[in-house]
Amino acid sequence: MDSVDLSVLNALHEWQAAGEKVWLVTVVETFGSSPRPPGAMLAVRGDGLSVGSVSGGCIEDDLILRAQNGQLPAGHAEMVVYGVTREEAWRFGLPCGGAMRLVVEPVLEAGWVNDILAHIRNHRLVSRTLHLASLHIALNNAGRDDTLAYDGETLTTVHGPRWRMLIIGAGQTSSYLARMAQALDYQVIVCDPREEFREVWDVPDTTLVSDMPDDTVLALQADSRTAIIALTHDPKLDDMALLEALKSPAFYVGALGSKSSNARRRERLALFDLTPDEIDRLHGPVGLAIGSRTPPEIAVAILAHLISVRHQPQPADAICVSQTQPQETLS
Repeated sequence: MDSVDLSVLNALHEWQAAGEKVWLVTVVETFGSSPRPPGAMLAVRGDGLSVGSVSGGCIEDDLILRAQNGQLPAGHAEMVVYGVTREEAWRFGLPCGGAMRLVVEPVLEAGWVNDILAHIRNHRLVSRTLHLASLHIALNNAGRDDTLAYDGETLTTVHGPRWRMLIIGAGQTSSYLARMAQALDYQVIVCDPREEFREVWDVPDTTLVSDMPDDTVLALQADSRTAIIALTHDPKLDDMALLEALKSPAFYVGALGSKSSNARRRERLALFDLTPDEIDRLHGPVGLAIGSRTPPEIAVAILAHLISVRHQPQPADAICVSQTQPQETLS
């Protein structure tokens, strides 16, 4: 999940455990332009300390003032609206007549926060349904295509990594890429059959596997929310992964290397059972052409390209809708 929202959950856990008055604010609906999307969260403490973001700052200021003055709800959650009039939109920094609906809830116990954090640590998606009047909370397993839902009485939010990234190679560039990708809602899996690289891998909260790259891609069962990036510089390893990745539904498949090395790579791939259209899916050189040279610069270029591709409209048949599937209640 978004690292900002993860920080909100961690703050809720720490503050509630310390006996502080705490509220969770969640964006549930936006109209027109708005700084933060539905699902964005803010934790507010009774003394005005806050973590997270629901706007460009002015709405946070108003919520903090309400918390300090005892004007936020105590025994129930409620929906508040900002930006209904042009004057109010201007006051709260909402551009182009934007408006936002927020649910503000007091956090009276942190058991559900601990449970969500535990599932996130295990790379599992979990949905949280809040009944506004009673503050009753239910947690359920969720899928990567499940979304926020609000009907006026209940609010359901989804927490955990919605996207996956498989990185081939555990080198320095991979290390920077993995750390940055986690902040962008990716569950990161790193594949490297070379023991000398695995022994020095030090990125926490990633999954490190030693299987061969093609077997790893097949086992991953890539879907339209999966990115596969080959970064070993070793054609024997990178090409093995690409032979399977380019046939998968992964939304992004990329390989490190110069234009000439990737041209040779495409010639090699054409010798196998890949169609020209499948080979054309390869982003090589990987990332945006921003003149990156160092490992962190290359990681930035890759993630910038992923952001661009993720925000492009997806074909209807590439989206797997799972909301109609029954949810499994967590024990």
